[in-house]
Amino acid sequence: MRKGKKIMSIFTGPMKLHLNGHKDWTLHKEVLKSIDPDVVWIPLVNGAAPCQPLVQVGDEVKIGQKIAERNDAFYLPLFASVSGTVTGIEKFLGAGGTMIDHLRIQNDHKHTVERAFAKFDYEKASWQELHAFAKDSGMLGLGGAGFPSYVKYNKPENVDLFIVNAVECEPFLTSDYKNIEENMDLLKIGTLAFFKMSNAKAGCIAIKEDKKEQIAQLQETFKGTSIEVRIVPNVYPMGWERTLVYQLTKKRYDRLPIEAGCIVNNASTAIAFGNAIVNGMPVTHKYLTVSGDAVKNPQNVYVPVGTKVHEIIDAVGGYKDGVDDVVLLAGGPMMGRAVPNDQFVVMAQNNGLTIQKYEKPDTVACLRCGRCTETCPSGLQPVRIASEHKSVDYDTLMRLDVMNCIECGLCTYVCPSKIEVTENVRRAKTFVRAKLASQAKK
Repeated sequence: MRKGKKIMSIFTGPMKLHLNGHKDWTLHKEVLKSIDPDVVWIPLVNGAAPCQPLVQVGDEVKIGQKIAERNDAFYLPLFASVSGTVTGIEKFLGAGGTMIDHLRIQNDHKHTVERAFAKFDYEKASWQELHAFAKDSGMLGLGGAGFPSYVKYNKPENVDLFIVNAVECEPFLTSDYKNIEENMDLLKIGTLAFFKMSNAKAGCIAIKEDKKEQIAQLQETFKGTSIEVRIVPNVYPMGWERTLVYQLTKKRYDRLPIEAGCIVNNASTAIAFGNAIVNGMPVTHKYLTVSGDAVKNPQNVYVPVGTKVHEIIDAVGGYKDGVDDVVLLAGGPMMGRAVPNDQFVVMAQNNGLTIQKYEKPDTVACLRCGRCTETCPSGLQPVRIASEHKSVDYDTLMRLDVMNCIECGLCTYVCPSKIEVTENVRRAKTFVRAKLASQAKK
């Protein structure tokens, strides 16, 4: 990105290999919590589903007030992250790389809070009451997915293991770690509440073996409860649900963890659930790692949802002097999505911004070495998929199970030809999605 315009994704990483993820750049720094933007833009979307605003231009809103909702096949409320005045709806590029509507709120900087939910006793609550609370409080996958959490618990039958994912295997990112460090009590309450709702036979929180200090803290926190602290290897992509479920249970599944008798929630989601239960507050702010070799002061920040990225980068010192071309990723360097400028805003599910110096890859023709196929954690043939996307052969792409790609970036990392395999597979998935959507309309 040259001064906010040029962008491409080039960083990825392999499975079963410890990566120097430079987590030390941010892990022990204090979280920056002073960012208070004059304006926030709340994205009116959840996944690909639009969310309808519940407020009008000119309305005054408070932090925690419900301002929009998704209400199609699934329900998800959205909440104001600042107090102030609704001033309009604007369409611009989102973190996912598509144009979306955003609700614009002018911040009055008074930080007026409206408690969204009444005091809730999860221990005395029935399963139905707990499930309804999770739905109404807007819990969603804060590890990146953004999917409404309550849906996982709609039919918790034959659940053997409930898992809180605190692995955070993505290089650079330490936002989950800092969130846990600062909110251990809320993590405990949210985890126990989710565990109760899961009806699982056993529960655990999974964390990488290198986090010695936090492992000890978690063991002390969950002592005397039904939650076990499970230590997993420091490899990538251990935080991916399929990898984590297999590591803990030696079971594989086709579509969802429940098929292997598991329900998985991210640690930040469990903390958010604890906050809703204890303090009556929904997700209004996010812990976010800002890191990479093209930013002056890599650091974790705590910001209102809807804060523009350029304001966050400025707050941590801006881009490094003398660096004109950068790679800007919404997320970590492995699975983050390249975004062409820094004008997009932080969504509830975002957990990192990676800003790297751009280096043009020295690409040569495919050597047919097979490394990408050997490395793929989904058992796919990435180079074949990448090749077939050029001919837009829908039937072949479906036979190659293109939609099972998790876009982890392993194939690009191991490619000796320096081919953008992951990017080509993403394009193939986009084509298949469009084809499936077209068929559904017929």
